Amino acid sequence: MKRILVVDDDPTVSEVVAGYLGRAGFAVDVAADGPTAVARAATRPPDLVVLDLMLPGMDGLEVCRLIREDGPLPVIMLTARGDEEDRILGLEVGADDYVTKPFSPRELVLRVESVLRRAGTPATTGTAPAEPRLRSGPLALDPTARRATRDGTELALTVREFDLLAFFLRHPGRATTREELMHQVWGWQFGDLSTVTVHVRRLREKIEADPARPRLISTVWGVGYRFDPPRPAATDQNGADDGR
Repeated sequence: MKRILVVDDDPTVSEVVAGYLGRAGFAVDVAADGPTAVARAATRPPDLVVLDLMLPGMDGLEVCRLIREDGPLPVIMLTARGDEEDRILGLEVGADDYVTKPFSPRELVLRVESVLRRAGTPATTGTAPAEPRLRSGPLALDPTARRATRDGTELALTVREFDLLAFFLRHPGRATTREELMHQVWGWQFGDLSTVTVHVRRLREKIEADPARPRLISTVWGVGYRFDPPRPAATDQNGADDGR
């Protein structure tokens, strides 16, 4: 049974969300403030956190940073409707998804299931074949184990960052709109396209040699983004790099 930590200082919201998640088959812990949430996550590690941005004692952004210090942990942010800056800040610190208040509890349950499904490992029945590993230059990605490395060093990617990188590696040289990325990676038919922009920026920070001058994920102005596989260095007959 997957464990969900719900963090919200509004007892009505917490009660309703916990009720819906419980009926969906999840074990639910509840915290009403930031410090309690951090302590609860440390003593009873959850599989996913539903986290309100506005909390007493410590805001949701700091809670997100602290609970993810030991490794990736799926986080869905709860934000007030219209607070685009808060939503972007939440994505910047690594939230995998967000839901704006007021929201449908059923929609939140679907978002939780979607993020966990993408973050989870395949069933151990032995019937599902392993997905082929993906490689491009210094990057290697194992979809089955959900591990990605750069030059042999494992990358600490969020659920959405991993899925975004996998999409790019599967479609090298293809210009893709932000709308298509939202549909293919997030599974949303519509939504705030800044979500895609922020995740691309975060992914660049983790895979590019110089994120300010990206060479792997290029911006195609007026369209979206394109993954450009790195070209092998040209060598002369003695095997030395020609310096071009």
